[in-house]
Amino acid sequence: MKKTDLAKSDAKKIMNQMAAKGAAFGAAAKPFDRREQRERERALGLVPFAVKLNGDLVAQLQALARERNVEMNDLVAELLQKGLAA
Repeated sequence: MKKTDLAKSDAKKIMNQMAAKGAAFGAAAKPFDRREQRERERALGLVPFAVKLNGDLVAQLQALARERNVEMNDLVAELLQKGLAA
């Protein structure tokens, strides 16, 4: 095997071990089931909506979300509703 093939093989082994153990980031992280998450969001009437924004604007939104201690989705929804009402 080539050196790169060995490295790929080692990486796959590590990834498989992490997946088998249910590796998560942080002590409080839970295994994440995307299908269940999508179903919960759909039941709440949430629809995925992707947009591309300027990096400076995103930084302002993140700072405002941290300041208000709210999630980014909630903040953006609030700001859009206020903007559309004006």
